This record gives sequence, C-alpha cells and structure tokens, in this order.
Amino acid sequence: MSEFSKLSEVADVIDSLHKTPKYADVGRPMVRCTDVKYGRLDLSKTFKVDDEVFAEFSRRYTPKHEDIIITRVGSYGITAIVDDTDFCLGQNTSVIVPKINPRYLYLALNSPYVKNQIEFSVVGSTQKTLSLKAINNLDIPRFDSDIEDKIAEIIGDLDDKIELNRQTNQTLEQIAQAIFKSWFVDFEPVKAKIAAKQNGQNPELAAMCAISGKTEEQLKDLIKEADAHGSANVAGGTTLRATLQQLKTTAALFPDALVESELGEIPEGWDVVSINEHIDILNGFAFKSKDYSGQGTFVLRTKNFNADRIVKRLNDDVFLPVEFLTSHKKFICEPYDYHLIMVGASIGNRGLIYPQLLPALRNQNMWCFRSKSDSYIKQVFVKHVLDSIVERSMGLASGSAREFFRKGDFGNQKICSGSISIQKAFSDLVLPIMEQQSNLDSEQDNISEIRDALLPKLLSGELEINNAA
Repeated sequence: MSEFSKLSEVADVIDSLHKTPKYADVGRPMVRCTDVKYGRLDLSKTFKVDDEVFAEFSRRYTPKHEDIIITRVGSYGITAIVDDTDFCLGQNTSVIVPKINPRYLYLALNSPYVKNQIEFSVVGSTQKTLSLKAINNLDIPRFDSDIEDKIAEIIGDLDDKIELNRQTNQTLEQIAQAIFKSWFVDFEPVKAKIAAKQNGQNPELAAMCAISGKTEEQLKDLIKEADAHGSANVAGGTTLRATLQQLKTTAALFPDALVESELGEIPEGWDVVSINEHIDILNGFAFKSKDYSGQGTFVLRTKNFNADRIVKRLNDDVFLPVEFLTSHKKFICEPYDYHLIMVGASIGNRGLIYPQLLPALRNQNMWCFRSKSDSYIKQVFVKHVLDSIVERSMGLASGSAREFFRKGDFGNQKICSGSISIQKAFSDLVLPIMEQQSNLDSEQDNISEIRDALLPKLLSGELEINNAA
C-alpha cells in the first residue's frame, strides 16, 4: 500500500435532511437506511413521497450514477452504489460523491480496513451513530490510478456476477409466482376452457395456451413440427413430442366450469379449506445463548432470512451440541420446510429450507409451515400458497402485520386447493425453478467468499496487481 488519503480529499460527503418526512401511497422513491444494501441501490421497495416532499429532500443533493449512499444511524456504515437516479435521500443517510474511480472507492469503503475504522468511530450507547466528521476522516488506501482501476475491475467483475445471480433469482421467483397466480388465483386455464366452449373452439388447446403462454398459432406450429420430426431431440434433452404431451396432460387436469363458493367463483370440483386442515404451523424454541458453540448443529435464526426470501448461512452462525437433535427433536427442520418471521424488524421475511442447510434446529420468533402430507411436492405448493397469503397480509389497510400474524388467525385463512394431481403438476413444473434458485444462491456465496478474501490482499499490497490479473 503506497499511501492513504482522507475520504474528504477523494470525495464530497453530503448529508440528508434531519427530519421525518410524510410518506405517500404513491409518489417518488425516498431512500432510507433499510433500503441500503451492499451492491447496486435497489429502489423497488422504497417508501414513496409526493412531489413537494421530494423537492424539499432533494435541495442538497441530486443523485448521479455511481455515487455512493452510506447509512449513519442504527445499521451504520452500509453502502450501496447509485444506479437508478430517481430518488431523494431520507434521514440518517448520506451520499459520498467520488472524485476518484467510484468503484474503487466503494470497494475500499467495504474493506475490513475501513470497516474497522467505522466501528471505532461510531458513538452512542442506545443507537449507534456515524457522524459526518467521522466519515470525512476515514483513511482510504491509495495506489496509482491505473492500479486502482485494475482493482476496481477485478473485484467489480465478481460483484457484477453476484448481482446478475441475484437478478436472475428474482426473475425466477417472479416466474414461479406468476404460474401459481395463473393456476390457483386467477384460474386462467379454467377460464380459457370456458371461453373456448362458448366460442365453439377447442377447450383443451385454449388451456394449453393459458398454461404455456403461447398463442394458438404458435402451439399449432409446434404440434406440426412434432408430427414432422417425431421424437427428434430439442433443447433441454427432452423431445418436443413429450413436452407437448405433458402440456396436454396438465391442461386436462383443469375443469371447464366455475362454481360459487365462500371465496367467490372457484373451479368446479376444487375445495375451499383452511390452512390448518392441510398445513401444520410449528413454533420455534428459545434456545439459550449459553448453550451455543462454534460447531455442532446449525441454529436457524431470524437473521438467516433476508428480504429476497433466501435463507443463508452467515459468518456469525451459532451451533448447538448434536445431542440437542434428540432432546429438542420437535424443533428439527426438515427438507423444504417453509419458515416465516412473524415479529420484529424482519417480520414477513420467509424462505424455504433446502437440504444443504440441514441438519438445523429452529429458533424462536418464526413459524415453520409443514404439509400434513409427507411429500416435498406438497411443500412446494405450501410455499406458494403462503407467499400469496403473506403478501396480502402485509398490505392490510388497517391494523399492523404484527397484530395479524397470530397463529390462530393465520391458520384459519381460507385457500382454494385444486386436486392432488394439479398440485403435483404445479410442483413438478416449479421445483426445478426453485432448485436453480438454490444453486445460484450457493454460487453467490462462493463468489462472495472469493471476493472477501481477495479484496483485503489487494488493498494491503500483499497481493500485487500483476499477480491478480
């Protein structure tokens, strides 16, 4: 490492307004501390403010691409790079406007060297605060500009891959949710059959279109192609004929009529049931920290869940002696259990437990939803049923989500369940998507470990840039 510069020498630091805004149901994004996560700044879940509030909070700062947002209060020292510039800064955040390579400065701010400085700089006993003065006084490791550019490129490429995986996972999640909504909420295959019957068209073909997302002409072309080529292989290792046959079989599972129910119109032959009839809601256990150890059986805690519905192992995970698997067997997690955080700051966070996380014991402040049917297929269906209910519950117009998340209230929620055959068809279609999500998440963890090991060595000079290229 050749030298250091104070952050104030390589960037301008601009603070946000120190006041609580009035939020609006619709409007423009305001970035709060909770919106700032490592990586590109994500505006998708921000609170909104009207134009007047937006203008007031924008007077000090107009966002620019690759500025750096930093949190100052509570969860302090967390940074994100500005991508989309349509936002204003909320309280307890500040912005760092780089005068050097923005990606290099961002990486330096997230290095153990600077993170340690931040830890020593915060003040306050109840709520830790990182002052503007402390931010400006941070020592930033410096190299020649070409070396800094190269470090930014090397680590930035890893970060970009992590971000690509994250976005791909989000897209996969949206695809799975869209399929569930089409089949079990909007009943699109059923409605397609009804409309086709009324118009003197082929109900089966109409349902196949609704399930596949293809037009009638596109499907007919595929059928002609399958007839012409027989069982010739297509992408994915399956045959076009087999793919179309599976689509036809799935379409046949849907009825061609709707009937009245307590939930409104539902497909003929489908049942309205409560969650409690098909799903066990299991508590966690308040394990004592004095029993924790550095090895043994993994303890699943609320902090292992994130807003992206991913359950992750962390650097500060805790463990219990293996004998707890016998003494507390009621709290053992099983493959594909679905968990929901129902209290605290992370209320509503949830995720599926994949086999690679096991064995694990379930801690307090979460519920485990487990199908009464001993089948992972049922668990895939359980996950998507619960996702739809939680989304609806978190958006209640009156009352709080905390009040709503009582086991009795949740268990009495009514759902429309199709036949076991339809649930299985859905699970067979969606499980590969979920497994791909799990694989991408594991790849993210591996890349993150490489990045976290490489960055401090590059910034300390221990690893020369020519050797890293």
